[in-house]
Amino acid sequence: MRCICYLLLCLVFFSTSAYTQVKFVDVTASAGIDFEHYDGRSGEKYLIETLGSGALFFDFNRDGNLDLYIINATQIPMPTQPAESSNNNTHPPINKLYQNNGDGTFTDVTLKAGIGDTGYGVGCAAADINNDGYPEIYVTNFGSNRLYQNNGDGTFTDISEKAGVDDKRWGTGCAFLDYDLDGNVDLYVVNYMIFTTEGNQGWESRGDRIYCSPVDQMDNSRFKSEPDILYRNNGDGTFMDVTIAAGITHRALGLAVAVGDYDNDGDPDLHIANDMEPDLLYQNNSDGTFTDVTDFTGTGYDENGIPGSGMGSAFGDYDNDGDLDLVVSNAPSQPVLLFHNEKTQFFTDVSFASGIGAVTVPYFKWAVEFFDYNNDGLQDIFVSNGHLQDNIDLFSDATYAQTDLLFQNNRQDDTYIFSDVSAEVGLTQLTKMVGRCAAFGDYDNDGDIDIFLNHSNQHAKLLRNDGGNTNNWITIHTIGTQSNTSGIGTKITLKAGRLSLFKEVHSGSSYLSQNDLRVHFGLGKNTEIDTLELHWPSGQKQRFLNLKANQILRIKEGHGLVNTPK
Repeated sequence: MRCICYLLLCLVFFSTSAYTQVKFVDVTASAGIDFEHYDGRSGEKYLIETLGSGALFFDFNRDGNLDLYIINATQIPMPTQPAESSNNNTHPPINKLYQNNGDGTFTDVTLKAGIGDTGYGVGCAAADINNDGYPEIYVTNFGSNRLYQNNGDGTFTDISEKAGVDDKRWGTGCAFLDYDLDGNVDLYVVNYMIFTTEGNQGWESRGDRIYCSPVDQMDNSRFKSEPDILYRNNGDGTFMDVTIAAGITHRALGLAVAVGDYDNDGDPDLHIANDMEPDLLYQNNSDGTFTDVTDFTGTGYDENGIPGSGMGSAFGDYDNDGDLDLVVSNAPSQPVLLFHNEKTQFFTDVSFASGIGAVTVPYFKWAVEFFDYNNDGLQDIFVSNGHLQDNIDLFSDATYAQTDLLFQNNRQDDTYIFSDVSAEVGLTQLTKMVGRCAAFGDYDNDGDIDIFLNHSNQHAKLLRNDGGNTNNWITIHTIGTQSNTSGIGTKITLKAGRLSLFKEVHSGSSYLSQNDLRVHFGLGKNTEIDTLELHWPSGQKQRFLNLKANQILRIKEGHGLVNTPK
């Protein structure tokens, strides 16, 4: 069967042009971003050093330009006293906020904003928790998590303890969602394991120290996983832990959370990528509770019934049928898993049939995301790669630094085959890095999606998409009124010529990171949108006709188009 799929892939690849004019160009230096991730490694091989840290694109000052917040870690053991303020990346390592200047460059405003967290940072997400129009930032740490309230004047205030979200476990992925549809964004936090530096246990291979596995097949008690947390927004600046009451009961080595309404019943569901354990899919019951439907939906295992080592995950409609499909990244020897939504609340593993499986097996895969890099109306797939073991070359043919991958979605009638275009778009020409996290957004507002990469213990990279906007596009910025102000959970459908497209506004995705909350659609050669429909979480619906392509539309719930940036 896989041979047949491979032949079909070759036929599609050679009978259609896989070549593209799009190039991803490293513009980190020229954009003014000088960020180096620091994980505090000292040779002791602490497991916390391996996960990396996230990043997010968001517009913190509401000027219409995407700003960038980047998470950093710190030394191990962590300092007992607060580090002195500094404006460099080494003394001390701190999270960084870069303000978009609107001309392709960024300015470091971390100290002015008061948001240079010095904890051992892992993941992040952003949304407007108090519906005042300005997005807040949540940061997960190995240690106390942080919630920064946006003051609306370019500064932030740490309200973690007051809000009740300063959990001290090893937090990883996180996402904002309105799970109970009350108009306030709630918060889901993924946790990994109980870990102390004092109890760290290293392994040896051929006499060399290596990072140990989070799961020891010979001793299942080596590490104990932690339960996740679901916080309900009380609407007054505080949150309540409703994890148990909501039916979130599993303990697992969780790394990433993806939010999406996979069953199209109007409320958000949750997918959790777990390391070396079956992933989890929680179905929202529309009454404030969730049900674990992993086994029923077939999303906890691959086509052979084997659980993966889930790192990142994302929902997206890659075949434009109006239902959210699912993609999950894994460690080497397992592929990126692509699950097709069968509309019967069941998913089918099409990883190898789609052309993704065989290519991705050798890589150590982390961030994974659906996005339309060439604006042809089809969701492509990006994968960030980098090994966990920094001395892996001593034991195998693998390398620590690895090339990232981009798979182009090629539609042939009702068949969707992906081809590896990493070389064509310039990814293979870039210096190999130790990939971990990725955030996606159109930072220069030119109509195509750019990529920010936060590498493990290395300099970060901003990759500008050059050429994606040769096809047409539209970007939708949702502003809720009865729904949450960020518009999270809004379903957007459009028709343009023969294209019929569907996306949701969602926080949290990829791996430890968050993309721009604005929703971007590639339109191919269509210069006009015939119909655009928004289904808000409140139940309100809005419909627009005959809209011109190649613009950013700000749509306010119940009011229509808003022309001014603020």
